Amino acid sequence: MTETTLLCVPFAGAGPSFFHPWRELAAGRWRVTSVELPGRERRIMEEPYRNVFEAAKGSVDDVVADLGEGARTVLFGHSLGAVLAYELAHLLGERGVRVEGLVVSGSPGPWTQRERRAAGLPDEEFLARVEEFAGFRHEALDHPEMRELILPVLQADCEMHESYVPSTDVPLAVPICSLRGAVDGLVTEEEARQWQAATTAGFTYAEFPGDHMYLVDAGREVLDVIAAQSLRSAETDSSAVSGA
Repeated sequence: MTETTLLCVPFAGAGPSFFHPWRELAAGRWRVTSVELPGRERRIMEEPYRNVFEAAKGSVDDVVADLGEGARTVLFGHSLGAVLAYELAHLLGERGVRVEGLVVSGSPGPWTQRERRAAGLPDEEFLARVEEFAGFRHEALDHPEMRELILPVLQADCEMHESYVPSTDVPLAVPICSLRGAVDGLVTEEEARQWQAATTAGFTYAEFPGDHMYLVDAGREVLDVIAAQSLRSAETDSSAVSGA
């Protein structure tokens, strides 16, 4: 049987390296890979996207090539990564990839837009607003050279997240699990549960100690929830096939 790949989609300003420690934490349960968006890490010199659907459409060929023929995947995305993963789930299904689950984190349902925004603010106000949203400040922003590289990407990411409108109103036929930090001041429990309307399959919800960026310290626990969710989905599929 083809190995299932856990495809991780970075949040605003982040790159694939955030998820590298998850490869060890996955303990052989999946092959862990990540979407590589332009404007960061190995693609630092490329122009970042400013539209979520365009980012998904522009990434899908590389994702399909990385996953391989007959691939099975579970998608994970946090905040901006959640809506990008949602768009990718639609596109991958159309490309014959078996999407076994979508795990969204720190995100309201795809049809809910943020009321408070950071895009378009002057640099210092923008950074203060992002720090307020996230609950922490990336130390690299305190170094002028790094800030010069990171700031345009972070601004582009916030712009595409805050202007996001789903490309389709058709729900996924894929189980969705929505995760949230228990004291997330950016996304309420009610908003995180809105994802139930985005699927015709199963829906589950879980909370972790912490704020919007809880996953920085909770990689192992997040992966355990994803594993449990995958097991439930597999058991449901098995029951359906056997007629139980």
